[in-house]
Amino acid sequence: MNLPILVLTVSFVLLLLINVPVAFCMGIAAVLGFLAMGGVPAFTAVAHNMATGIGSFSLLAIPFFILSGLLMGYGGIARRLIDLANVLAGRYRGGLAYVNVVTCMLFGAISGSATAAVSSIGGFMIPLMNKMGYHRDFNASVTITAATVTRVIRPILPFFAAMIVTLLLCTFIPEISMWLPAKLGFVK
Repeated sequence: MNLPILVLTVSFVLLLLINVPVAFCMGIAAVLGFLAMGGVPAFTAVAHNMATGIGSFSLLAIPFFILSGLLMGYGGIARRLIDLANVLAGRYRGGLAYVNVVTCMLFGAISGSATAAVSSIGGFMIPLMNKMGYHRDFNASVTITAATVTRVIRPILPFFAAMIVTLLLCTFIPEISMWLPAKLGFVK
């Protein structure tokens, strides 16, 4: 076994044995391992890899999906969707769980992100379900499972755009095809 791996492993185990939190154990052990590898060049390589990894657009989308979910939650969309789902499914036994599923489904149709659905709907529904007597594990699992429905239900905004384009084409093309011959004098 080479020296950096030995330093990494031994320092991690020793820090765990003296009750240092796991996140700090990992960080301190990694720094000690980098120092054992060769000091400053190893740190510059790690900094370079971190900087190029952050530059990925797909990785930047994750915090923006969470931000959009929080904005929709604070903007009131989540509360209105919960009220709508309560009207649709709230009267049944276990209705709050059904409301959670329907709300996550509707929210997923708007945003298309499971993470955004969990962050905004879960912020309202999990405390409400806790207050109503549902078990905490059940609340979290229903919210997380219902949010994954967003992968199945495609976002509805492109559907609305296609519908508007279709309506415009279905109304303007017949009107132009009737107006243009009359304007050119072919029809009296």
